[in-house]
Amino acid sequence: MTILRSSLFMLVSTLWTMLFGSALLVAGAVPLLTRFRTVWYYRRGLMWMFRRLLGITWEVRGRDNLPAEPSIILAKHQSAWETVALQDLLPERTYCVFVLKKELMKLPFFGWGLSALQMISIDRSAGREALNRVVEQGADRLARGFWIIIFPEGTRVAPGETRRYKQGGAYLAAHTGARVVPVAHNAGEVWPRNAFLKRPGHVVVSIGPAIDTAGLSQDEINARTEAWIEAEMRRLSPHRYPDAA
Repeated sequence: MTILRSSLFMLVSTLWTMLFGSALLVAGAVPLLTRFRTVWYYRRGLMWMFRRLLGITWEVRGRDNLPAEPSIILAKHQSAWETVALQDLLPERTYCVFVLKKELMKLPFFGWGLSALQMISIDRSAGREALNRVVEQGADRLARGFWIIIFPEGTRVAPGETRRYKQGGAYLAAHTGARVVPVAHNAGEVWPRNAFLKRPGHVVVSIGPAIDTAGLSQDEINARTEAWIEAEMRRLSPHRYPDAA
């Protein structure tokens, strides 16, 4: 049954992405907010597929921790599920952009959509210049009312694993004064990293208290973010962490 569910999802989601990627490619002349409203329907379709085709349900805890103003979400990254679902955390009638590697912008259909939505792309080999570009573009998006979502570990990690938290999100927060919202979840339990087979199950997304970054260095912001997320991961998936007790 899992093979059938996953195969059907792959087929339908691929066609769905091709449809909306093509639409955004030719919709580059329309206002940006119109493009985001179009993508709202794309995301709603995917969320329906997650529930109905894959049997993945979810709940959100701590939604009242979200600030009223646009902020920076630093989240755990275990699967492709959260790249879609985390956008539903935002207050009504608000939108977000992701900080992502520039190579993704070149992908057919999917990359076209990313480019049309003015995501923040970075060249990881550019060092400090890349961080400055993140600040430049990030400050612009925040000023225009967009939230920003960043995966500080830089790539998907398996449940129970942790990678070094990179400085990009904390650097952006320190230079813009935007609040940081840490987010933990256990999506990797049902949607393993780079796996074709997705298992039915229940995902819990936990939103932590917003971090006021005024007067904090990027290292302090990063340390507080990592401490909350990793402690919360041990509450969500204690069986994955020998030190959870």
